[in-house]
Amino acid sequence: MKRSILGVLIVLTCVAVGMAAAPPLKFFFSDVVAKKSALETDSYAINASGAIAGDYIDSAGIQHGMVLAGKKLTSYDYKKCVGGGIAAYGINRDGNSAGWCVNGSGIPIGWVRSAAGKFTDVNFPKANGTEPTGINDTQDVAGSYFDSAGVEHAFFRLKGGRFIKIPDVKGALAVAGWGLNNGRVVTLEVTNSSGLFDSYTYTVRTKKFKKINVPGAPQSIVHTPNNHGDIVYTIFDSANGGHGVLFVAKTKKYIQFDDPKASNSTRGDGLNDSLVIDGRYTPSAGGNFGFKAVTK
Repeated sequence: MKRSILGVLIVLTCVAVGMAAAPPLKFFFSDVVAKKSALETDSYAINASGAIAGDYIDSAGIQHGMVLAGKKLTSYDYKKCVGGGIAAYGINRDGNSAGWCVNGSGIPIGWVRSAAGKFTDVNFPKANGTEPTGINDTQDVAGSYFDSAGVEHAFFRLKGGRFIKIPDVKGALAVAGWGLNNGRVVTLEVTNSSGLFDSYTYTVRTKKFKKINVPGAPQSIVHTPNNHGDIVYTIFDSANGGHGVLFVAKTKKYIQFDDPKASNSTRGDGLNDSLVIDGRYTPSAGGNFGFKAVTK
């Protein structure tokens, strides 16, 4: 059900101490629903044309991967996902999606699905599980893998299939790759030595890290970068409430946003070059719901 907050200016106050004051920005929210009978829809990524990738749970409680382009739903499963839990976490301009699922041994396995429906496996060599979460327009892929001790690390894979291990951030307990853009900038969710989340980018060409925490936020979880340097996050406040944050590169401002139906949790996941965001929110009744937010 679409719900535009027409004429209502969401003044994004700075609950994170030190977050820069931002110019007025209007967010027009709508629910993302795979189909009326779906028990839950999770929207994780959005491409240039507004197609959304994620998953949904059908009326029988079975989870399916999805691409939702307007009202057209492409629902899919992968024969190797015998343990269930299939979801797409990234989508590129051409509608190719990247994601992972669990096999019969309980191991996460990765894949890229073309817009035509062909699956290609993406599994880091000798890993004990691989979770691709980002794909760019040249079909490079980023994500996470687990070593034999179960420790999480980030990776980048070139279109041709060559894997690159992204170095661990010094002192980190775990490093998870999330999104990437056409400039091969990968966002990293880093668990620091205190067990809290920090946010980084890693530029593949220069092999450079950059710490990009949201100013003043107790925890900062980075998600998708677009091709203009804008980035969407989820932060947690002192009461552990979740909020979305949009970093606008042109103004260098961090702007908080919350779905008006959310109780205490809004998570920003996907972002395209037109500053259209998708993600998930939790209402007071509980559960997860997908949203799309157009910014003007």
